[in-house]
Amino acid sequence: MTVNSSDVQTLDIKQLLSPRHADSWTHTRAGEPRGHIDADQLRELWIHTGTACNLACPFCLEGSHPGDSRIPAMTLEQLKPFIHEAVEMGVEQFSFTGGEPFVIREFVSILDYASRHRPCFVLTNGTRVVMQRSHQILPLLANPNPIHFRISLDYPDIKRHDAGRGDGSFQESLQSIRWLHENGFKVSIARQSDPDEDLHQVESRFREVFRKHDVPENLLFTSFPDLGTPGTENGSPEVTASCMEKYPTRESRAHFMCTYTRMLINTNAGVRVYACTLVDDDPDYDLGATLTESLGKRIMLRHPRCFSCYRFGASCSAPAG
Repeated sequence: MTVNSSDVQTLDIKQLLSPRHADSWTHTRAGEPRGHIDADQLRELWIHTGTACNLACPFCLEGSHPGDSRIPAMTLEQLKPFIHEAVEMGVEQFSFTGGEPFVIREFVSILDYASRHRPCFVLTNGTRVVMQRSHQILPLLANPNPIHFRISLDYPDIKRHDAGRGDGSFQESLQSIRWLHENGFKVSIARQSDPDEDLHQVESRFREVFRKHDVPENLLFTSFPDLGTPGTENGSPEVTASCMEKYPTRESRAHFMCTYTRMLINTNAGVRVYACTLVDDDPDYDLGATLTESLGKRIMLRHPRCFSCYRFGASCSAPAG
């Protein structure tokens, strides 16, 4: 399915939900029972460090920009109870997203603490904010668990990448990739996908760029479709209960991140547990104040981004390999 940019509307979340069925949490606009997920495990815990960022990309799925405070910064003291609860529940990995995590004052201390308990995965734009804190990052290699960094390089065309992220950002990210790899950290790439693209051709073009800039050619990629900005209604189909009949088992439903992940978000009411790392703009996805509480709540696949997960599969986690 192709969604035309002219069909995209940006609405307040209350406006976004109001045209739907009277019981929009459980039923679609047409009144059909909505698809849902019941989770009974926690393998990965995402931590939202806040929506502040050093860049102001027009396509950002968080709407982040310098000084943004839609989601406030997270602190280590706020996180410690959740880290310990997650470890007791058998969590396998802590993953971090923003905004840009490295603009948060306490982020390296948070990463240090988390990587003493479990492996960690960090989403970052890899610009100069990383190299400015390289002296703080390097000692983390001595921690008992590894840290994997995923750097955003949107396109193999440097001009096209910099048009969205700012002049020089591609070169800054390449510098961070080289430095992290040379010092023993695992690195992969997040890129944007185009409709009907040739996957192998795109990645081949990336590898040509890598060869020219002394970056390892064997880095793994994770590609993302256009997920829209917060509050965006893009005309995606709604996921119904009948749609979910193709995912009848716990194993098949692991296609959806909300089966095995949760995300922590700092709010005016304190840190809350949300269902998904892609959904922080709808308060109905707030599942409670503890991770244990969150696993007992059914998640309805109502958000427009749920269809992207349904169609393309969850891809926010670290790539295998």
